Amino acid sequence: MLALQTVHSAYGNIRALRGISLTVERGEVVTLIGSNGAGKTTTLRTIMGLLVPRAGQITLEGQRIEGLATDRIVRLGIAQSPEGRRIFSRMSVLENLEMGAFARRDRKQFPSDLEHVFRLFPRLKERLRQRAGTLSGGEQQMLAMGRALMARPKVLLLDEPSMGLAPLLVETIFSIIRTINAEGTTILLVEQNARMALQVAHRGYVLQSGEIVLHDTASALLRSDVVRKSYLGEK
Repeated sequence: MLALQTVHSAYGNIRALRGISLTVERGEVVTLIGSNGAGKTTTLRTIMGLLVPRAGQITLEGQRIEGLATDRIVRLGIAQSPEGRRIFSRMSVLENLEMGAFARRDRKQFPSDLEHVFRLFPRLKERLRQRAGTLSGGEQQMLAMGRALMARPKVLLLDEPSMGLAPLLVETIFSIIRTINAEGTTILLVEQNARMALQVAHRGYVLQSGEIVLHDTASALLRSDVVRKSYLGEK
């Protein structure tokens, strides 16, 4: 479904990604784990066209997308719920969800997709006319994910969905991620909470200083001494 092959990205003279290669198969949840500054968010930014790679290829269903404008990438089937949520705080919940569908031409499907988002996140329906900036942190995360889903993505990129949330809300968000995937959406997940990420994922990649240093099934990574010591806080 999605593939990166020997991708290099940089911010000016700072090399952020150093030839990473990864794949996300149709129907999978694949997670990227690593410490702060490892290159996780940069990977998603590069996929979305917000950062043009210096070298390498990115393909969606076999079609090369590196160098395309972000709106074109969204139309081809990739949407992102970004780190920090990045909602439109002065707009209502409904207006934020409408913005998620800006690139779509099949407007007749909008009401049914809106209802789908409300089934996943019933709290958003209760706050439909409320200004997004007045929502709680957990509600804002739900809105960011719902907005991305309104694009009807083939691949959903999730960047730190549990950041800043209480443990109970973290459980809720990851339960919804499982549901979204079970309903057929392929997911690439960046998450600081490595244990939760690996519990929901099929496979995982470990990023370190812009390079992939480990790749395996999620269950194998949970058993890995390197992952347990470095990212799960075990001794």
